[in-house]
Amino acid sequence: MFITGSADGLGQMAAQRLAGAGHEVVLHGRDEARAAEARRAVPDAADALAGDLASIAEVRELAERANRRGRFHAVIHNAAVGYREPRRIETADGLSHVFAINVLAPYLLTALITRPARLIYLTSGMARGGDASLRDLQWRDRPWRGAQAYSDSKLLDLVLAGAVARRWPDVLANAVAPGWVPTKMGGPGAPDDLAQGDETQAWLAVSEDSEALVSGRSFFHRAQQRMPAAAEDPAAQDGLLEACRELTAVALR
Repeated sequence: MFITGSADGLGQMAAQRLAGAGHEVVLHGRDEARAAEARRAVPDAADALAGDLASIAEVRELAERANRRGRFHAVIHNAAVGYREPRRIETADGLSHVFAINVLAPYLLTALITRPARLIYLTSGMARGGDASLRDLQWRDRPWRGAQAYSDSKLLDLVLAGAVARRWPDVLANAVAPGWVPTKMGGPGAPDDLAQGDETQAWLAVSEDSEALVSGRSFFHRAQQRMPAAAEDPAAQDGLLEACRELTAVALR
């Protein structure tokens, strides 16, 4: 298993759950210090890889290091930044920080890491308010709205999951909304059950239950949720894949 953003929060919880069940888990942190933190928190993990998901170059290097470990059974794209950024932050590649980490990094890792048996993308209930039109993806022309940028990114993660499920029928690709849980991102007042926040993604990664052996679906607490129309629209899926290809020069084959 490879889990991005597993130095804390739900990624760390999923890693602890899977490693505790005897699975070989590879962790991830944005730099060497965070990777070391992840390793200390999950001592049963096999390894921890470093890479800043805001950087296209570092995501490429991360994928190369991940591939050197061999083919993964499952990759959980957990890492994300939230909706509280008070202004548009631009990455070294000239991209919106929220889009780069939440959407482009999962796309690029999906395209570059040897195909696993299963892919899990973390989305959010806020995706219901997202815009999948691909208009001004980098927020250069619009006044910055952090909550909307986050909602858009989480809807696009659903679109990405749907696109991968359609393009790669030999891979189980699904999305999980963990709920509004009291993590560092969710905040201490979040009302949902933290104990269930990592359960569904871990279940989808390893379970042989018939309910888990599906693709192109969205889950909340192990129950399927209705997919937004955009996530099931081949035109929207292909549009996102093409936008990401143009930004990275890497196509999803």
